[in-house]
Amino acid sequence: MPDGHRSHPIKDAIRARALELGFDAVGFAAADGNWGAALEEFVAQGRHGGMAWMAERMAQRASPGGLWPEVRTVVVLGSNYGPHGDPLAPLARPECGSISVYARGKDYHDVVKKRLKALGRWMADSFGHDLKVFVDTAPVMEKPLAGRAGLGWQGRHTNLVSRDFGSWLFLAEIYTTLALPPDPPGDDHCGSCRACVPACPTGAIEPGATETGGRIDARRCISYLTIEHAGPIPVELRPALGNRIYGCDDCLAACPWNKFARPTAEADFLARAELAAPRLADLADLDEAGFREVFAGSPVKRIGHERLLRNVLVAIGNSGRPELAPVAAARLGDASATIRDAASWACSRIGNTNANSRDYQASSGR
Repeated sequence: MPDGHRSHPIKDAIRARALELGFDAVGFAAADGNWGAALEEFVAQGRHGGMAWMAERMAQRASPGGLWPEVRTVVVLGSNYGPHGDPLAPLARPECGSISVYARGKDYHDVVKKRLKALGRWMADSFGHDLKVFVDTAPVMEKPLAGRAGLGWQGRHTNLVSRDFGSWLFLAEIYTTLALPPDPPGDDHCGSCRACVPACPTGAIEPGATETGGRIDARRCISYLTIEHAGPIPVELRPALGNRIYGCDDCLAACPWNKFARPTAEADFLARAELAAPRLADLADLDEAGFREVFAGSPVKRIGHERLLRNVLVAIGNSGRPELAPVAAARLGDASATIRDAASWACSRIGNTNANSRDYQASSGR
């Protein structure tokens, strides 16, 4: 049992069963946390960008009881997805796309939820209580809860940092009516370190203190821009995306606590060969059916064909590879205005004289 966890017969049994099922970290938090003030400030400042769901369900997100009034304890579970090798290696191959480590294997929602439901059934049968399970699919403040449960702390980049697993933990939660003693919360060990701040390609992370878990402007975050953001990516931010076509790991990889991380032993989290560093030319040639086939069972599928193609074309524009100009030019007549815009921008960046610069200026608003 990790140091600092408070022993209790029911907690000990739950922790043991969770580890048997394949989870790597287990903690318990009281359900009395409230992050309403921080959320309201974040939304009021527009830092959530186009993620309207953050504002629409703020009351439920602000505290566990706001989502389910009967909850007394939150069991927070972590699954290690630590990469094998350098997570940023694909960035050195501009002709290929870089996909965030978490999305290179099987969709973690499917893997974790199966184990989570098994643990929930066992808990209900063993202790006769009500519970609800969540894997990034509900208004749950996962990272603050993980910090309260002792799994780690929110670093300056706002992500969870673990002394045992570095930056690489998938999180899941069980809300239960069982009243269990909480584990000691995780202490902030960022100290004076600022490694993640300059590592962010778009300057989305504020270099302030971490008492509130750090501050980030989602509107500048590459993970937001490539996954959550709809429509054209702001022109001034496109060069900083490089070849990142789904998510970004730069701030995670920069964290010195990764020296204690360990590669995942879960086969489903290992990178699929076709997603480790896919060729941009191949991705740009995919139609809707091809997209669904290549990304079946992958988190990438959720952003849809149009959004991925937009990201791929921006990466082509950043590639500096003239041989990719015809690939971008082939999309100049696409039915989607967003795709036409990205294709025109890509062509103008790599010097394709066949691209009509006036079309690009009109579509981008420049």
